[in-house]
Amino acid sequence: MANTKQTDPNFWPGYLEQHRHPVNRALHVTGTLAATALLVVGVARRDRRALLAAPLVGYGMAWLGHLLVEGNRPKTLDAPLASLAADYRMLGLALTGRLGREFREYGIPDRPTLNVRGDSPRYRA
Repeated sequence: MANTKQTDPNFWPGYLEQHRHPVNRALHVTGTLAATALLVVGVARRDRRALLAAPLVGYGMAWLGHLLVEGNRPKTLDAPLASLAADYRMLGLALTGRLGREFREYGIPDRPTLNVRGDSPRYRA
């Protein structure tokens, strides 16, 4: 039976809600890029150290963003596959300049000073 948290249509808006601070998003994007590079290097060179470092760097940077910047619990702990997919989705949107539009589409401010949980008609917590 599939984990409902992995297929929950509200996962992405909830993910965005937990990543409103630009520093947290920057840590996630940097960590995801670095982890991906380490995976590529690890596979290409058959380097176990790079392969072991990849998740430590990727998750380490992301979790620092949650702990020190956002002050919330990473979604990875509840839905690891959905969270990983969302990390790459956020990376793609950030690199193409469309991430801000995604926040606006769901009615979630992409800045840390406002709490609008449940204010948007498209997103309910």
